[in-house]
Amino acid sequence: MLAAPLLAGNDLSNMKPKIKAILTNRDVIAIDQDPLGKQGSRIYTEGEMEVWTRPLAGGALALALFNTGDDRLSTHPFHLNLAKLGLHGTQSGKNLWTGKAISLADRQPIELHSHDVLLVRLDAPK
Repeated sequence: MLAAPLLAGNDLSNMKPKIKAILTNRDVIAIDQDPLGKQGSRIYTEGEMEVWTRPLAGGALALALFNTGDDRLSTHPFHLNLAKLGLHGTQSGKNLWTGKAISLADRQPIELHSHDVLLVRLDAPK
């Protein structure tokens, strides 16, 4: 989200498959290396949830939701406020961790485990 170099603070020769999958996720790397080069920013926080966006080339938008809390239930259910992001109506995109299509509606409840992240590439408006 920050348009910064990718750094790994682990032993690359002995990394667990789960960590390797995270660090080599092509969709996530594409967000980091997006040619528009715009920095992401935190748009708002609610409790222990942080909502970040990053404009992407071609009008798409990266959306990251971070649960910074130690307790999954402390800020849940979290309801995404699309208006605070300047978005209106249901948004279509792709969950970059699962590779599956996702739709996000205003005030949609979202549950994330402690210290988990939902990273979505939202399609450009049509």
